[in-house]
Amino acid sequence: MPQIVAIVGRPNVGKSTLFNRFTETVEAIVDQESGVTRDRHYGKVIWNGREFSIIDTGGYVMGSDDVFEEEICRQVELAIDEANMILFVLDLREGITGMDDDIARMLRKSKKKIFVVVNKVDAPSKTHEAGSFYSLGLGEVFPISSMNGSGTGELLDAMTGEMEIEEIPGDDGLPKFCVVGRPNVGKSSFINVLMETDRHIVTPVAGTTRDSLFSRYSKFGMDFNLVDTAGIRKKSKVHEDIEFYSVIRSIRAIESSDVCLLMIDAKDGLEGQDLNIFSLAVRNKKGVVILVNKWDLVEKETNTSLEFEKRIREKISPFTDVPIVFVSALTKQRIHKALETAIMVYKNRSNRIKTSELNEVMLPVIEAYPPPAYKGKFIRIKFITQLPTPFPSFAFFCNLPQYIREPYRRYVENKLREKFDFLGVPVIVYFRQK
Repeated sequence: MPQIVAIVGRPNVGKSTLFNRFTETVEAIVDQESGVTRDRHYGKVIWNGREFSIIDTGGYVMGSDDVFEEEICRQVELAIDEANMILFVLDLREGITGMDDDIARMLRKSKKKIFVVVNKVDAPSKTHEAGSFYSLGLGEVFPISSMNGSGTGELLDAMTGEMEIEEIPGDDGLPKFCVVGRPNVGKSSFINVLMETDRHIVTPVAGTTRDSLFSRYSKFGMDFNLVDTAGIRKKSKVHEDIEFYSVIRSIRAIESSDVCLLMIDAKDGLEGQDLNIFSLAVRNKKGVVILVNKWDLVEKETNTSLEFEKRIREKISPFTDVPIVFVSALTKQRIHKALETAIMVYKNRSNRIKTSELNEVMLPVIEAYPPPAYKGKFIRIKFITQLPTPFPSFAFFCNLPQYIREPYRRYVENKLREKFDFLGVPVIVYFRQK
């Protein structure tokens, strides 16, 4: 499972610029798919064959100047608690400030790997000035310029060199499901019903929260691993910033799973944070089932569920081919239907289509509605194959792939969904030179 690296530091030291360089500017280390909207606080990085997730905590600091310090300390606490590694970013020009000292004091108490990153070293002649930051007592100092990229390669080398190759937990061939969502939507109650226990399935021990935890579920003809997820574990020492806390936990659970059961509160509907978590699951190419919990508390009329479902699909567009199950953890309503749907989505995600069948079905569809000509040039798709990825992805070989536009890509994806069953699963379509 990819590790999580958190960028911390006070405002205006260049955290977001460094984040953008790692996730966007340096194309060699970016995991990007066309058409996927990137949440600007979360990204994936690949360097030296290692993949990790990166979080920019700076964007979560809210409020006026007089509350900055309290909010920053909260974010640092969360990063220490949840991340595998921490990049402590400082400003060479301003030196070590009182707020930097406060953050360093918190970091010294942690057992996490800390990288002291001195930013705005814009010329080689200034590199020696970064030596003063060794006084923080946090180990080696990395002088960089997030603006022009100098020193960032050495920093990434050092980071990936510290990353251990971890065994994948729960890697026994069984489906891995996680229940994700905002706090207090009923995730723990749902899990407790499944596990037939009145307590949380995990009681964390200090220092162990970096690992995703799995519980085996084997009942009623169903057999899978349940991934511990956001909201299950309680933290007594952390004053929770709900937005950041639930996202960073969800990242861990999502990356460990095959299918995500996104739970929302029937009283609130699909909110912004739910959409962020949905986006994380789709970006990671996981299967998705939306569970509308507390449905027993909703006053119902003839078309209540249909109208509710319609509003959800409008918000998650363009990926609307997602099953929605109305449940109640309290009354155990449709709990097993939710699991059956998750297993169905898992099978859809693993579905392999024979190349001959794929071409027999899709080539006539393309001939009936070929890609629009571009500048008088006609695009001809001759061959289609499914790629050997853990999720459904397809290569359409043609003469001029560069001229195919996004609307036609969506058309092809929709036809794949229409002809084959990919309900609940992101489908990736590539157009390649034949």
